[in-house]
Amino acid sequence: MHELELLSLLSGADGVEESSWQERALCAQTDPEAFFPEKGGSTREAKKVCVGCEVRAECLEYALANDERFGIWGGLSERERRRLKKSAV
Repeated sequence: MHELELLSLLSGADGVEESSWQERALCAQTDPEAFFPEKGGSTREAKKVCVGCEVRAECLEYALANDERFGIWGGLSERERRRLKKSAV
């Protein structure tokens, strides 16, 4: 289900404008399973993709604003995003 959300978001199925950050995201050209590993699975592959992505900041901002609870967004895991939010408060 979470993979479908990512694919929908990246494909623009949510009505996002054609020139949006999602279309420039490197993960759009990567296996979505890497961004939603099984519990205890490695996040290394997804995070490697994020490091070189030009829209990493926009992705992280989206995840934080929309309270994404699953997957790697902007190079951070769910736990890392939670910590970031707590430290910002």
